[in-house]
Amino acid sequence: MTLPETPVGRLRWAVADTRTLTGRALAHWARRPGEVAVGLLFPVMVVLMMGYLFGGQMDVPGGGGGYREFIMPGMFAMTMLFGIETTFAAVAGDAAKGVTDRFRAMPTSPPAIIAGRGAADLLHSVAALAVMAVCGLLVGWRAHEGAARALAGLGLLLLLRFALIWMGVYLGLVAKGPESVAAVQTLVWPIGFLSSALVVPDTMPGWLGAIAEWNPMSATVTACRELFGDPGPTGGSWAAQHSVLLAVLWPLVITAVFFPLAARRYRVMGR
Repeated sequence: MTLPETPVGRLRWAVADTRTLTGRALAHWARRPGEVAVGLLFPVMVVLMMGYLFGGQMDVPGGGGGYREFIMPGMFAMTMLFGIETTFAAVAGDAAKGVTDRFRAMPTSPPAIIAGRGAADLLHSVAALAVMAVCGLLVGWRAHEGAARALAGLGLLLLLRFALIWMGVYLGLVAKGPESVAAVQTLVWPIGFLSSALVVPDTMPGWLGAIAEWNPMSATVTACRELFGDPGPTGGSWAAQHSVLLAVLWPLVITAVFFPLAARRYRVMGR
């Protein structure tokens, strides 16, 4: 096969291969519906557990619709964060089985290999957000500020997921196999819980609350609460007052760090 020499030709080649590899990932999920269903329903279980078992013991800042409305933006963001494990396992599994090396040996556009995984995982995240939104509506959550602001909040959630995809790709490429997912969970869970997703940072010790407020997760969660009109802390810190700005900047920073790292790691594999 003669590889394209012009920039337009290379772009078309990359787009076509990205579409093919995205379809490959989606086909894998279609053949394992049970595994996909469990992944989509796990956050629902957490919402029900936190909302109905522990929600009565929680003081909700700002009042509003209660603890379940308070945690829904947090669980939206947690679902995006948990997606790192899905990305990691898929990338590490392909690398361990030699699939990645076979792609490298074929006339496949190099950017398409990681872009295809990214596109598939982003589509999976859209489905996860849809499931979580239905769950939220059933337990009493509402977006009170209109459709435009609700869509903006969902956009920020997907922007966070887009950034975390490249972190998952990079970690999957440097890992020794999919069994290392336990190490990723050790990273993901503290990031998720050391935030404003499920609790108010003001209830933490001062230094720990400051870390939680500047957590990228907290920026997205706080911004979504503001855009949805859901109850949430009304802290006077700079991070709390500029949450929407931070919810855009943090994912851009994460992408700027991990996308080049993932691309470089892919280029040097097997050397």
